[in-house]
Amino acid sequence: MAASRTVKQNGKPYKRKYTTMEYYKKNPEAYKKKMEYEKKRRKTAEGRKNFNERRRFKRKHGLEGKMGNRDASHTKSGKIVLEKRSANRRRNGEGGRGTKKANAKKKK
Repeated sequence: MAASRTVKQNGKPYKRKYTTMEYYKKNPEAYKKKMEYEKKRRKTAEGRKNFNERRRFKRKHGLEGKMGNRDASHTKSGKIVLEKRSANRRRNGEGGRGTKKANAKKKK
């Protein structure tokens, strides 16, 4: 379960989840592991290509640095689209497995 802390918004206290960086500050080993993975991923040709395509897309549409809760993500066909960050980042599920079965039967 995600940790939370009490903060004030509009004078009223409420609990909010810790940000990712707050988690990594408390867990330096996890941060080190993440950075090792990111370093490997960014060195691959495909990783650089995808990053640069998304960056060009954001620059072209005037969104670089102000995406809010949106991500520029690649579809299966290779097209880049804007979508909610939460939808994009949960798609692959735990360990890279898909969240839905490929051969799921449709309900009638």
